[in-house]
Amino acid sequence: MDRKSLERLRLDRRLVGRPGWIAPEEFERELAALPDVAHKVAPAAEPDEAGGSPEAAPTPSRPGR
Repeated sequence: MDRKSLERLRLDRRLVGRPGWIAPEEFERELAALPDVAHKVAPAAEPDEAGGSPEAAPTPSRPGR
C-alpha cells in the first residue's frame, strides 16, 4: 500500500480500535485538527401541531417489491 493510501486509513473508524494502529496522543491531535462543520447541519424539523401531515407520513412498503 502506498503512503497516501495509508494516511487516508489512519483515522478510519473501523481501524482506529486496532491495537497498535494509532497512538492515543496522535488520535487526539488528529481529531483536534479536523475542521468545524457544525454550520452544515440541517435544522431539526418542527413537529406539526395537528399531529403530523400526510406528506411526513412514511410510505407503506409492499411485500414482494
